[in-house]
Amino acid sequence: MGVRLATVRKFALSLPEVGEEPHHDYASFRVRGKIFVTVPPGDEFVHVFVPEQIREQALAVHGAFLEKLFWGAKALGLKVRLAEADAEAVKLLVRQAWEHKAPKALVTDLPHP
Repeated sequence: MGVRLATVRKFALSLPEVGEEPHHDYASFRVRGKIFVTVPPGDEFVHVFVPEQIREQALAVHGAFLEKLFWGAKALGLKVRLAEADAEAVKLLVRQAWEHKAPKALVTDLPHP
């Protein structure tokens, strides 16, 4: 088990209109300027910005490699420990984060896996 950052990067960049840009000391993946994944220095984690319902479901199923990501007191997404993560689960979370930030027209045009 475990996921390489290169796998996450390749998958994120395969989604429509996604680019990679710096975000302070982090890398970020954005769709039309909106961040849906960040990569802190060290390449051990990714931060995936999913809505609360998805976050809570993912934590219940994949709590071994996920934890809530907080900004102050507010949970904004998930912190994924790549070394322990399941690749298909991470790809699904990245896609769900993209869907949450992408314009609806982009989401409806992309077939679901």
